[in-house]
Amino acid sequence: MPTLLRWCRRRTTPLLASLAAVFALVAGSTLALADPASGGAAAGIAPAMACSGVTGLDLAAAAPGAPFEISSAKEVAADANSLGDWAYCDVQGVIAPQIHFQLRLPQTGWQADYLQLGCGGLCGSVNTGSAPASNGCVPLTDGAFAVASSDEGHSQGGGLFSTDPTLRADFGYKSDHQLALAAKAVIARYYGRAPAHSYFDGCSQGGHQALTEAQRYPDDFDGIVAGAPANNFTALNTFSHAWTAQSVFLNGGPATLTTADLAPLHKAVLEGCDAPADGIITDPLKCTWDPASIRCRAGQTSTASAYCLTADQVTTLRRIYAGPTDEHGRLLYPGYQLRGSELNWPGVIVPTTATGTTGDMNFVKETIRYQIFDSPQPTATYKDIEFTAAYYKKVMRLGEGMYDATDPDLRAFKKAGGKLILWHGLGDQHIPAVGTMAYYKAVQKEMGGASATSDFARLFLLPGVAHCGGGQGPDSFDALSAITAWVTKGKAPQSLLTTSEDKDGNVTASRPAYAFPYVAQNTTGGPADDPSSYTPVRSTAEAGLTLDRLGSFRSGYETEGNWVGGKWVVSRAKM
Repeated sequence: MPTLLRWCRRRTTPLLASLAAVFALVAGSTLALADPASGGAAAGIAPAMACSGVTGLDLAAAAPGAPFEISSAKEVAADANSLGDWAYCDVQGVIAPQIHFQLRLPQTGWQADYLQLGCGGLCGSVNTGSAPASNGCVPLTDGAFAVASSDEGHSQGGGLFSTDPTLRADFGYKSDHQLALAAKAVIARYYGRAPAHSYFDGCSQGGHQALTEAQRYPDDFDGIVAGAPANNFTALNTFSHAWTAQSVFLNGGPATLTTADLAPLHKAVLEGCDAPADGIITDPLKCTWDPASIRCRAGQTSTASAYCLTADQVTTLRRIYAGPTDEHGRLLYPGYQLRGSELNWPGVIVPTTATGTTGDMNFVKETIRYQIFDSPQPTATYKDIEFTAAYYKKVMRLGEGMYDATDPDLRAFKKAGGKLILWHGLGDQHIPAVGTMAYYKAVQKEMGGASATSDFARLFLLPGVAHCGGGQGPDSFDALSAITAWVTKGKAPQSLLTTSEDKDGNVTASRPAYAFPYVAQNTTGGPADDPSSYTPVRSTAEAGLTLDRLGSFRSGYETEGNWVGGKWVVSRAKM
């Protein structure tokens, strides 16, 4: 799943600077961070060796279970750093067999913290240049974190790498754990001490990586930020995406909807959902607007001034809003597109022209051809996905154990002191936000209720926000400072301040996002772009969410693969 990343800016607006001050990071060492408002950098912990010496380190036994080598280490000036104003030692290396990684080691300002970043789509490249959900995070821009990321074991954008079982496992669950081991080993030698706290931040596939870490390797990270997680990977990339593609290209014909339909359709949805004047539906889960309400009358032709839907378009939209179901009407993926997300569909759910292609078609192709079955299916397409209980069981049996991160049992993570912030845009066109709500409710049930869960894990939903950012609602915020404050100070975030910004970084609108199942409602009648206009209101639709679904969030499905006597053996994972 592609991801639009939001990162710390080098210069913050007064509003964001004050927010960062509220969530100032304390790294657990005796060194205090500089006051964010002062703009000065903290002295931090100095390196214990020269950057050039990193390549000469003998680290063969430093990270058991993650054999790796350093290929290069060079100094990079502060003005060439996209993360902030700090010079760093740029370390690059390889974890066997071919997990390429990069580690940025601050030369000034380090506060004994480690930050690992996720990737997007099917990965295939290393990205340490931007961190999701960290807009205005002063510790990041000041060099408090050593930062690392990997390509998850391959350099291909598609799914062909999965024909190699080792690379399949590296992508599915193993590479981030191994990177955490390797990066911490390098950090310990470079600074002469291990990190005091470790954090993970990712969106989309990065959100999947984040939840994999919490579930399989609960001791790797103290704090995790998981945005729009593709954690139900198998069903998402087969049934969910194929369903929207088969719905739009109804009966294998030309697309029933194109991008030209989306603006008038969205306008009709806003009216049908009683959206406020700013056009942001705060609680789209409760809206049940039926596309048939604007079906064209007999003999009527849709126009810009009198937009209406054909019978096929009504069918398409009803299917998209309902989600993929089997022959008995049971969901095959725990989610569906929410009303109000239509403007975010271009190129992903609907094509530009009736004979064009969509992102959903392409994701299904890569997954069904190379990632699910034991042997490649080089001619398979979205049209080959069957929406039946039997086909669902076949696909999930083959894929979920290696790829999915849907285990709701986070007891080990909680026991280790871990903290988790989940977030999702309600206008997400790639990964329906309902799936994350459903997973969080499963965690609540497994962990003993809402209170026991909110002690260590909270979910924040952003109205109008598309996949990992963009869309119509305020989409910039700083969850990274919030998670560090929770880990180091025990301050659980009650809300996240989200903002919209213009091209110059000036804040044009702000509103709070409250922890699930509360939504920000304008109860004061004040300006829609002023956060003080909003108060938390419990959403009965979110709190009461239930899904008639084939399958469930459960433990024990996970598998792991290893070479034994020259054969690749897949067995139940030791969780």
